[in-house]
Amino acid sequence: MKRVWMAFALALSLTSQFACSQTIFIVRHGEKIDESRDPPLSLKGKQRALNLAMMLRDAEIKKVYVTEFQRTQMTAAPSAESRQLVTTQYAAKESLNFGKSLLTADANTLVVGHSNTLLDILKGLGITDVKPVADDEYDRLFVVTLNKNASPSYTLLRY
Repeated sequence: MKRVWMAFALALSLTSQFACSQTIFIVRHGEKIDESRDPPLSLKGKQRALNLAMMLRDAEIKKVYVTEFQRTQMTAAPSAESRQLVTTQYAAKESLNFGKSLLTADANTLVVGHSNTLLDILKGLGITDVKPVADDEYDRLFVVTLNKNASPSYTLLRY
């Protein structure tokens, strides 16, 4: 009988731990067509956006955040549309504060940013051991786990 209660307590603990965690997927926008101020995605960037949507199709994303620039919006569009979600804009220049606001996330979230904003978003989440994103890197996917009972953790993937 004692083993049954211990197993029940362990299962309850694991269930509550997972119920208290959210995952935030943070990516840079896909490849852009040129170096102008607000360029659209290139064909390669559009394909990367589709790949991202396919990769995250089972991630149960409920919120999608983009900056005011069309390249982030175009990168997030396939993921948002596949879930019938509306994207929410945040100001690129306020990335650190935006990152801090994500600490209270209550759902799995996709955030699309820029090479010069990803580190600020991660810093806002309390993650500081990340190397800068180079101007020619578009394939990083940061998977940040927020757990109410522990510090945020992350995994870096490439897609």
